[in-house]
Parts: sequence; structure tokens; C-alpha cells
Amino acid sequence: MGHREGTRYVVTNEEQEAFGQVGYVHLPGVLNEDELAAIDVVYDTFMRGEIPVPGKDLYDMVSGEYGTDPPHYAIFNVMLPRRYYPGWQSNIFEQVGHTIAEQLCGEGMVLDFDQLLAKQPGREDAVFAWHQDQAYWINTDDRRTATCWLAVDDSTLESGCMQFLPGSHLTPVRPHRPITGNRQDQHTLITDLRPEDVLVPVEIKRGDVTVHNEGVLHGSGGNTSRNNRRRAYINAYRSVETVRQERSLGFTHSHNDDPTLLAAVDGLQTSC
Repeated sequence: MGHREGTRYVVTNEEQEAFGQVGYVHLPGVLNEDELAAIDVVYDTFMRGEIPVPGKDLYDMVSGEYGTDPPHYAIFNVMLPRRYYPGWQSNIFEQVGHTIAEQLCGEGMVLDFDQLLAKQPGREDAVFAWHQDQAYWINTDDRRTATCWLAVDDSTLESGCMQFLPGSHLTPVRPHRPITGNRQDQHTLITDLRPEDVLVPVEIKRGDVTVHNEGVLHGSGGNTSRNNRRRAYINAYRSVETVRQERSLGFTHSHNDDPTLLAAVDGLQTSC
């Protein structure tokens, strides 16, 4: 089992092999309670709407609503929180996540984007559509990705934990479509499951992290619990060259990016 050494999380050989073979890995105890408590304070400040987030970078991933009533969103989503709260830049999760990314993917990994995703108790509609992350992104030559998904609360099947299709990163990206309307109206994409697909739920504790590849198919169910929130904090690491190519095209992962970029991504992924 991996373990922390200062700001470094030491990934075992077995965990590295699992990441390569099935496309994701569960790393326990990545952050301690003191570190999580500091994250709680800022996270909940975002959820109360006390940190300004312009445009569509704070919205509901189910309805597509933004600028309305964030505490009542089915899936509360903030893109690029470190942009809107600079005090989070180079925080402990970012530092530790970088060490994990370089062990799983090799040297030259940098933070591409960060994100907050939260499901309130009793939100059965807080279903995150089945998808592959690469369907959202511009194609680049270097596809190395380590998306570190931190459980800020215990993440259970009842509260809507992550579910993965093992090994799906080893096949071409499936065609995706907007869940409703088009990409300019609704950012969320979905792909169809096949009869042979068997999704594996991964329940993890507060402070644990799952790390997944850009190509592994995943999603999550609603939060049917009565009292338990399901807050997640995501840091996605990709290669320096990949991030450089994205930025040169104006692609920042902000939902305020030029909508024509989203159309370009749709065209690329439909042809995969």
C-alpha cells in the first residue's frame, strides 16, 4: 500500500501496474485530517457562493443552469477553482498529486486543470453521465493523464461514488454526444454503454484518491443518502507539451472558453 513521505505520496509497483492495466487506481490516505479540514473551509465557501466565479465556471452539471442558486444544484461544479481562489495555488493536494502523476505517467507532468464536484444528500438526480474524459479534450500526441480525484467526504455507492469500466482506456474513444441540446447550451457529454460493459464501483474514504486515465470510461450515480454529502476535488495532470498545445489554441478547460473550440472537440471525438 502506498504511503506519504512529506509532500510526496509513494506509489507501489502494484498500484502502478493496476493503473496501466485497468486505467485507474485507488490510493488510500493521501491527505490527512488536518489537510482536509483546511480544504473544507475553502470548498464550503465556494458552495455558499461567497467566492465569485464568473460565467459558466460555476454551474449545475445536470441541468446546465448557472448564475442561479448553487446550493440547490444537483451536481455543483466549479471549474478552475485555483483561478478564482489564488490561495489554493500550490496547496498540499496539488503538490502531492504532482508526485503521484509523475510516478504513474513519467516525468514532465504539470497541472492542467482543477475542479470541484459536489452532490448534496437526497439528490437522486445527481447522476454523472457515462463518459471518457478524452471526449471533452483536444487531441494531442502525448496522451499521458493522471486525474486525481480526492474524496473530501466518504464516497459510497449510496452517495454516488465513481464507477469505472476496467480496461476501456485500451480501446478507441467512443462516440459522445451532448446530454441535451448542444455543447454551447449544455457542456455535459454522454456515451452509450454496451451489453458487455460491467462497471465497477469504487467506494473510498475521506482523504483517499482515485487516479484515472483520460480514456477509461466512468461515471457515477445519484446521492440517495439522507445526510451525507459527496464532495470531490479534482486535479488533472498532463504533460507539459500537451498543456502547451492546449493553451496555444485557447483551450483552458474553462466553460467560458470560445464555444467554437467545443465544436472542434466534438468533431474530433465523433471521428474516433
